[in-house]
Amino acid sequence: MEIAARSPELHPVAPQANPDDLFPAWSAIDEVKKTVDTASQKAQGKTGKIEPWSAQYYATCTVGGLLACGLTHTAVTPLDLIKCRRQVDPKLYTGNMQAFKAIRGVEGWRGVFTGWSPTFFGYSAQGAFKYGGYEFFKKFYSDLVGQERAAKYKTSLYLVASASAEVIADVALCPFEAIKVRTQTTIPPEFKGTFSGISSVIAKEGNAGLFKGLYPLWGRQIPYTMMKFASFETIVETIYTTLPGHKSDYNKGAQTAVAFTGGYLAGILCAAVSHPADVMVSKLNANRQAGEAVTAAMSRIYGDIGFRGLWNGLPVRIVMVGTLTGLQWMIYDSFKIFMGLPTTGGSGEDKKKAQ
Repeated sequence: MEIAARSPELHPVAPQANPDDLFPAWSAIDEVKKTVDTASQKAQGKTGKIEPWSAQYYATCTVGGLLACGLTHTAVTPLDLIKCRRQVDPKLYTGNMQAFKAIRGVEGWRGVFTGWSPTFFGYSAQGAFKYGGYEFFKKFYSDLVGQERAAKYKTSLYLVASASAEVIADVALCPFEAIKVRTQTTIPPEFKGTFSGISSVIAKEGNAGLFKGLYPLWGRQIPYTMMKFASFETIVETIYTTLPGHKSDYNKGAQTAVAFTGGYLAGILCAAVSHPADVMVSKLNANRQAGEAVTAAMSRIYGDIGFRGLWNGLPVRIVMVGTLTGLQWMIYDSFKIFMGLPTTGGSGEDKKKAQ
């Protein structure tokens, strides 16, 4: 029996499915990647090749730091609000979730983000000086001691460079931190706006009123930043040493994932090191009496809360700071990639692999 040949008219070939139709989410991600890559190429086309350690390089790192710190700190304002209120008055809430529900129920969603404005302005300024300054001082001290010693004592170099940058960064942060803490720890908030709050403090207390928390802020932020940068560099170097191949073998996505992982782990260490000073900063800004010396105020506050009180709010701060630090490094390194610069730390070509 003869088998009739199939007619294309009777048996049309089914059209192949477009992968973009089957996986629209993947298609959207690809489109975002294409858009970002196009924007990156345009940005690099305008700026040209950025030479390492040039003024343009430091300016780029400064902008990256501004974005990294300003955006992340503002995003976690609800956690920061709960932490500050519980540090100032441990009896105010029974737990973090109860605090969130209470604030949401009484003050609404707007109340949950109390203090976002001074947080944004303050930590944007701090991030700019912190990251840009770190890159500058890392190069400055490296040249000062020589490349051989800088490589041999690189961890010490990271510590000194980050501490130097943070001293300057905290001067920029301090006025906004004072307004943030007073806004978050008074119910209803003492100030309605950031700059009206600054004007009000200057009118009543002079410029010194904005900087009365500077020494405790240095006490909190300098150890925090030293741990943040030195541990990050060490962790990232360890990750790339452990992984097969070199850092340059991994794509942009993998490198930013390493940056987030290193940043999160560094953030946990940062929270533990700096928490007692963080509690004292909150207490000083909220409870320091007019004309009272810093040391006298700290002694009085410590007498009230004791050693255990210095650790109020630590669990929520570990979650907050770990997430915060991880996201900051991811944003910072992503911006460096966007501008055509290498990510921070862990150059596989310059470091020997573990045997």
